[in-house]
Amino acid sequence: MTQIAISPSMSEYFRAVLEEAIRGRNVDASTAASGYLVGLLCDYAHPSDDAESRLNRPITFLLRDALQAPPAERFQRLRALGDGVLYAAGFFAEHVEQSGVDRGYVLGVGATAYRHAAAMLRIGRGDAPPPAEDARREPPVDVLGELADKYECFAGVLTDVADGTLARGARDERSVLRLYERWRKSGSSLLASELGALGIVPTRGKGGVH
Repeated sequence: MTQIAISPSMSEYFRAVLEEAIRGRNVDASTAASGYLVGLLCDYAHPSDDAESRLNRPITFLLRDALQAPPAERFQRLRALGDGVLYAAGFFAEHVEQSGVDRGYVLGVGATAYRHAAAMLRIGRGDAPPPAEDARREPPVDVLGELADKYECFAGVLTDVADGTLARGARDERSVLRLYERWRKSGSSLLASELGALGIVPTRGKGGVH
């Protein structure tokens, strides 16, 4: 996986671009969900060998194996699958669409993985009503449940983060061409705007780039 050139403070950079993308798409996201996504982006910016292999098999098999895993590892495998699908759908959306697998199905698998992981957390803490003295205390935010419920929205947010990151890194002809190729496959208005700022007017059809 190609690593991303970003500012010295990785988490601050991703927090800023993520919040911008969330506002741009008008997604109702909790602070906890935003923080989780910042951590996910940081993990994938410098991926470990484990991160590289998270989606090395058909996602249906990965979900089946995660659900059948021993309890001690089931949660981690479910969460890793939800993370991997969400990141792939955001940063490599065009590859997902060109793979021949329905995007909605792919997102559904990722959301299902998060939903099962969230259920394990709820069972783990019992979901019992709070004692009388704690009745007014706000319950813990169900981050994975929120991500599952708004999975497609958050995939769109990560797509905008990917587009913005690529655009900010376009400093030479090769990177600008890569930016154009991503626009050509996705039709992203954000990328079209970034290309325009570089003095390039992207057009579809035989006209090419101007």
